[in-house]
Amino acid sequence: MILFDGYDLIVYGAVVPALLRYEPWGLTPTDAGLIGSYALIGMLVGALVAGAVTDLVGRRKVLLISVSWFSLTMAACALAPSAELFGLFRLLGGLGLGGVMPTAIALTAEYSAPHRRSLNNALMFSGYSVGGILSAVLALALLPEFGFRIMFWLGALPLVTVVPLLWRYLPESESYLAARGRTQKSKRGVAALFTRRHLVPAVLFAVTSFFGLLLVYGLNTWLPQIMKSAGYPLSSSLLFLVMMNVGAAVGSVLVAPVGDRLGMKPVTAVAFVAAAVSIYLLSSPMAAPVMYALVAVAGFGTIGTQIMINAYVAMHFPPEVRATALGWTLGIGRLGAVVGPTFGGILLASDLPVEWNFYAFAIPAAAGSFMVFLLPRGARAAAAPSPDAMAVRA
Repeated sequence: MILFDGYDLIVYGAVVPALLRYEPWGLTPTDAGLIGSYALIGMLVGALVAGAVTDLVGRRKVLLISVSWFSLTMAACALAPSAELFGLFRLLGGLGLGGVMPTAIALTAEYSAPHRRSLNNALMFSGYSVGGILSAVLALALLPEFGFRIMFWLGALPLVTVVPLLWRYLPESESYLAARGRTQKSKRGVAALFTRRHLVPAVLFAVTSFFGLLLVYGLNTWLPQIMKSAGYPLSSSLLFLVMMNVGAAVGSVLVAPVGDRLGMKPVTAVAFVAAAVSIYLLSSPMAAPVMYALVAVAGFGTIGTQIMINAYVAMHFPPEVRATALGWTLGIGRLGAVVGPTFGGILLASDLPVEWNFYAFAIPAAAGSFMVFLLPRGARAAAAPSPDAMAVRA
């Protein structure tokens, strides 16, 4: 499910060069950046809504509706006759995409042993990077012959592949089942997040997620075009996108166990610093193998960092507000996701030297590392399931 979530988001960055060459639409880099932001505006709303309602209707139902919805809108994007309708369908698709991540993270955390939550979250979320790799590899193979529309048809496949499996095998949240008949307690999830106990951490996590998602979606949208503007051919530029997502998937899975042992604060800080340093170094010409290695590190420090932040939130907040906290963190963080593609488009349309395309993304990474130092150190989530959840399991 997360693989297709990642594919459907990152595919836009893979097809941006083709969209800019598509004469009937006549898009400029600024136009393309705005369209890239539309899906992320939808995700902002989708994440906030999903986080608020999941404790009322159940996580299983939210996931089924979200995956079905974004699959249908991907098919609509493939059929879009104009840039305006294409942008509208990306906006609507974001509503479904936004509901997937916080709900999947909360469900994974709930079914994970406490000492494996970070690792299981990284394993689950590695699908996002695999989806990004697939989008770049398939773009290399299919764009020259079939154009950009085939890429969005592929993004509609979850409707006939993933949704039937979710319907058959996805379990419902045990905490939701335990709370049935006690809806008043469930309804306090949103209000509980803004109590004195949780308010400051919730705001800090949201701001940290802002910087993380700005980097994720800014670079996934514009990295191929940034590398192309630096003199690399399109095929090499798309390979950079592959390497960024490989670095995110491998790095996150390798580092996640360290977070389970030492806590998420130090590993998240290190990931942000790695992003800032690697993106800064990419501004200077160097041998191709070194460039690919730096892009992989940048992938770990951007996409991987957001994976760490999500796990951090899931480990910090108790089960009764976990889904709401994740929805809030990812929802407000989506403001960064909205800014990222637009920011990159403005940069590329400006007359600034090429190296500023890299400096401009290194600065938010440095700011994100500062925010991590302000985050709480310990996790408050309960180490064992509640008696109600144990009764449901029995």
